[in-house]
Amino acid sequence: MTRDRLTNIISGIYGVLIFGFIFLPVIVLVLFSFQDGRLPVPPFNGFSLQWYEAVFADRKLMSALLHSLLVATSSSFLACLLGFLAAYALARFKLPGSVFLRGLLIAPMTVSYLIIALGLLTALNVAGIGLSLWTVGIGHVVINLPLCFAIIYSSMGDHHINIERAARDLGASDIKVMALVTAPMLLPSLLASFFLSMTFSWDEFIIAFLLSRFDVTLPVEIWSLLRSGLNPKTNAIGSLVFLVSVTLLVVLEVFLFGRTKKS
Repeated sequence: MTRDRLTNIISGIYGVLIFGFIFLPVIVLVLFSFQDGRLPVPPFNGFSLQWYEAVFADRKLMSALLHSLLVATSSSFLACLLGFLAAYALARFKLPGSVFLRGLLIAPMTVSYLIIALGLLTALNVAGIGLSLWTVGIGHVVINLPLCFAIIYSSMGDHHINIERAARDLGASDIKVMALVTAPMLLPSLLASFFLSMTFSWDEFIIAFLLSRFDVTLPVEIWSLLRSGLNPKTNAIGSLVFLVSVTLLVVLEVFLFGRTKKS
């Protein structure tokens, strides 16, 4: 056996182990969501859609799913917008203390979600603001804004400056340049930051748990279900969320990034 062939075999085995380690929990989750039994544990008793029917019939789960979608979408949009404005200001204008401002914007990425949640909870109590989905959204903007800023700021190269200057020479105002020239050029980065923010917001538990009261998000509702023991409904709702996430990524890759690569 040649050395190159041995290297390929070892690399193949290593790749299979890595992907197996990553995707095995997802495969088990989806498989036992079809379990024809009361518990999502081996042995597998056969296929059944009863737990998916139970999920769609559970008003609390459906309400929590809608809450998660609303919070993730709105907070990600706001974090992306604020991150774009901050990145544009720091990349295109010479502001005093710009290095300090960049570090300050990225700093929340190094802080534990628990610390952020406790700090926000204290601040909201001092301000007399009641806990709700709005406060959860505020918390998610705080944790996603640094990510959006970092992605967008890193994409704002000097080669965009000449195009922006040309637009100004043609009579466009700064707002029009930002909205009609800079934003379209940065569309892949904007969408990447938006969907990554949605992913983090969708899965986030600590902030959603501490900053919500009666209206809760999906991770908090799943945690409530797990407190009473294993439940196949959690597998079913997890599989649905995974399916939606994969579908969005595939659509994004095919219809957006695919066209960008061709261009």
